[in-house]
Amino acid sequence: MHGPSDSDGPSEKSRTVALALAVTIGVFGAHRFYAGKTNTALLMLITLGGLGLWWLYDVILIAAGGFRDDEGRLISDWDPSSSSLYNRNQVPEVVLDELEALRSEVAELAERLDFTERLLTRPQNQDVDRGS
Repeated sequence: MHGPSDSDGPSEKSRTVALALAVTIGVFGAHRFYAGKTNTALLMLITLGGLGLWWLYDVILIAAGGFRDDEGRLISDWDPSSSSLYNRNQVPEVVLDELEALRSEVAELAERLDFTERLLTRPQNQDVDRGS
């Protein structure tokens, strides 16, 4: 088992992918398989994420940037396009295009949510309440 002193820089794994796997199918240990932690991934699979507790801990750990791969390196890079994988041209252009499309959609949804919240919190016309 590797500790924090074993790390020699950040992991080549994507924190975005690890968090997405953890949130969606993390109770089955998918994020741990991705990080190369096969033994603990199998334990998570058998225990359904430690009955949810281990899974929740891992989701928080990944989101906070404290999750490590099987070599003890922090999985800290959110953006696969800036990782060393991208620098070695191993990430297909299609994947990066899809990531950019997802970012645009999330930004648009955030704007719509903001607009809806402003509409819902706007004071109602008080002339209706007074009655004639």
